[in-house]
Amino acid sequence: MTTDVLGSAKTVSVNVFAQHAERLRQAMAQMGRSRSRGAGFEPGFELPEATDGLAGFFGAADLRFADLGTAGRSRMVLLDLMGNPGTRTVKTLASHVIVARAARHTQVTGEPVMILTPSSANKATALRDAVLRAYRFGLADPGTLRIVTVVPDLARPKLWSSALDEDPALAVRNPMCVLGRGHRAHVKSLALGALEECEGELFARTGIRLWHTLDLANYQCADAVRAFAEREALPAEPGTTRAHAHAVSSAFGLLGHHFGTTLLPRSPGLPQYFLVQHLATPDMVLSLHDMTPPDYRFDAAAGLYRQDVEPRYPAATADIGENLEPTFYTRSPATSPAMNEIIRGQGGGGVVVSLYECLGRYDEVRALLAGAGVRLPADPRTLREWSLVMVMTGVLNAIDRGLLDVDEVVVHGSGSYSTDDFTPMPDRAIHEIGEVRDLRRVIFEAASATGTGEAAGTGEVV
Repeated sequence: MTTDVLGSAKTVSVNVFAQHAERLRQAMAQMGRSRSRGAGFEPGFELPEATDGLAGFFGAADLRFADLGTAGRSRMVLLDLMGNPGTRTVKTLASHVIVARAARHTQVTGEPVMILTPSSANKATALRDAVLRAYRFGLADPGTLRIVTVVPDLARPKLWSSALDEDPALAVRNPMCVLGRGHRAHVKSLALGALEECEGELFARTGIRLWHTLDLANYQCADAVRAFAEREALPAEPGTTRAHAHAVSSAFGLLGHHFGTTLLPRSPGLPQYFLVQHLATPDMVLSLHDMTPPDYRFDAAAGLYRQDVEPRYPAATADIGENLEPTFYTRSPATSPAMNEIIRGQGGGGVVVSLYECLGRYDEVRALLAGAGVRLPADPRTLREWSLVMVMTGVLNAIDRGLLDVDEVVVHGSGSYSTDDFTPMPDRAIHEIGEVRDLRRVIFEAASATGTGEAAGTGEVV
């Protein structure tokens, strides 16, 4: 198949399944061979056999490269990973790979699978969307595949409604749980606790396998596709320095891109990686640069905290502990040592941004993205996902401050949506929980539910 190259064209789309399915399967096989399996259940690192249904299922996961112009001396290119209108985030492809693996397991063994995942919101939305698409394209049905998701209370405004909560029969099998305010537990520890309590008993009583999917390996295989697509659609000229910039919590996406580069013939130059974080969880930037947050002074006249010592931190912010984007909620991520080693060996860096800085550049960022076919709302107050604005602000700040000096910057567009893009999940569809025993109860209720449901938009009973 001929692949378009981003040259004189302003944008190039990549059909992930048609162009990279075989490489994706190879990446999955390599991951399956090289990693150490945990004690819990997980399907094999294999996709179902290629069919029109599988191709249709992966149709929501296509990506796109788009020219953003220049900043300083750097050419900027958007890697648009937000094309699925059912999610508007990067989590689509990895979620489709996870769900396809679960579907293959049921096809081969006859054992139903229930996915269990903690999330800050976007992984939950994307996995639920992938489960629904698996129903629609015939990879699975509600009797063979179900999902239980757990998010913090802060995520409520980011939860997307779909047929999985609108259809009563689908809703009872695919519950969304929210950890209520005031509970000290973390969604990650809560999900792991429920896995440990439920996994064996659930299989013994119902025959359903419980799969906790929050594992870096489950995402690296899918994120490797970014490197495959880049090599064909955006080949680097010899001698060109290129950085990949990403708003991150644990940098799964960049680690996946790096994994993908190891499966390709060596290119003339190694990619650099640039991390963008916010003030609530800046741990990867702090670890990478072996630094501590600077001291801020309060400017009473402006109502802002200011500092002019550390260029990798915001010069001004309204809140020195600001939680700009709850998507990025991981503290002291276990991925920091690996990312540090890669960046220190290949180049790159990191920067922390504030809402004040993002708003200061908002019109500039909005205009740049409009030229690449990405719409930001005129009113930033309607944004519910700030990842894209964060990374754009971080890159522009870093270029201005001399922290990022390369020929090209590939900006990984990992998420952007506003209130116009989705219908919020209603409170009646949410299970509020506080302890492991609450989540256990929800899991067994979902496992014991029977009946049929109608997948929205298809009229097909599933």
